[in-house]
Amino acid sequence: MMYPYITLADDTVIIHSDIKEKNGEPAVEVNFERPVEDGFISARCELPSYHWLFNKGFSDKDISFFEELLHHNAHTIFEFARKGGMCCA
Repeated sequence: MMYPYITLADDTVIIHSDIKEKNGEPAVEVNFERPVEDGFISARCELPSYHWLFNKGFSDKDISFFEELLHHNAHTIFEFARKGGMCCA
């Protein structure tokens, strides 16, 4: 299940998964998606490792910004993921 987290000023939508178990530890996947002229660009990062699972179209500058955003928001994203999304927290 994926839950909305935030939409940035440039229309990038950030959503996150529920808590998943990876190697016996809790993990959350965070997806970034932005509309462009011919569709969407997207990327996905796994927390708490901050490992990028894929990036289809975002610049290195965008990814750096997203990583900083994740470092500042990971605890909140994990809390929402545990509770079934922002609406249920």
